[in-house]
Amino acid sequence: LFPQDKGRLVTAFLENYFSRYLDYNFTADLESDLDRVTTGDEQWQALLARFWKDFSAALGETADLRITEVIEKINEVLEPHLFPATPEDPEPRRCKVCGNGLLSLKTSRRGGAFIGCSNYPECRYTRPLAGEVEGGDAAGPDGKLLGHDDDGLPVSLRVGPYGLYVQLGEASEETPKPKRASIPKGMDAAAVDLARALELLSLPRRIGQHPEDGETVEASIGRFGPYVRHGKTYASLKDPEEVLTIGMNRAMEVLAQKAARGGGRAAAKPIRELGEHPDGGAVGVYDGRYGPYVKWEKTNATLPDGITPEDVTLEQAVALIAARKPAKRAAPTKRAPAKTAAAKKKPAAKKSSSAGAGG
Repeated sequence: LFPQDKGRLVTAFLENYFSRYLDYNFTADLESDLDRVTTGDEQWQALLARFWKDFSAALGETADLRITEVIEKINEVLEPHLFPATPEDPEPRRCKVCGNGLLSLKTSRRGGAFIGCSNYPECRYTRPLAGEVEGGDAAGPDGKLLGHDDDGLPVSLRVGPYGLYVQLGEASEETPKPKRASIPKGMDAAAVDLARALELLSLPRRIGQHPEDGETVEASIGRFGPYVRHGKTYASLKDPEEVLTIGMNRAMEVLAQKAARGGGRAAAKPIRELGEHPDGGAVGVYDGRYGPYVKWEKTNATLPDGITPEDVTLEQAVALIAARKPAKRAAPTKRAPAKTAAAKKKPAAKKSSSAGAGG
């Protein structure tokens, strides 16, 4: 198991503000209480009430905490991990760009947690929680200049909360969001020069047309890394370098492997086509995970023992499908007679009661 940064943050928060519930003795005692509920020696309602009384109090204590207070506490707890001191860097929390800012854990609505400078927005230094990434001076406020494209726009290597990325141009009023492209995990950051950066910025890359339907097959980088896409089928690429070099033959192989694993949207092909259903639409025999079956539209019917895919007829398939189709819901029966009878009883009861009172 490898701890992730999000897990470290959650654990640090819980250990400081909900330490009782992370204690091994709490778990052991709760196991004993649950055993007593199982044996009938304690009511589960009483156990839950006792738990909730203390837990709701703990929740109340954290409700008034300020986010800055929580972040500073986590900074202290995770300092050896977030800001490891070394002989070469005895002041790891000192900002490496402006020189006088203090590095701290920060959060953003879309980017999650990251490390940033206290002098923001004057200093825009940021880095991932795990520490400096390969790329050296890419962590500066303007990144590392790789060169310029054919239109003279600067191309830079930068680092953000998600890691390294390349950017074309600078943010301005005309272009508040310049074009960017992530550098996928596993790609050598030192090999990202101007040519490589322009290739990444040009993604998605058209590979060609699918031989079966003529739709475009393309390669690009998404939230979960590099992939090839055909229609609505996405297949991941294990080697990040392939996103820039993959050809049609290799793309077809990757897409076929995805479909074989059940992750693709490619429709299964029948092993036999039986003909037209009386209500319209083709009926076919398919080889399924649990044996052969016949299919019409969205209705599947498993072939019973004694009928093989080679021998099944259209008539047999239609009968099997009819048996599998959900029966039409019967119209609700009228209950008027019952209501009438009940209505008659009420006046009779009142009359009887009245007669009794009069007698």
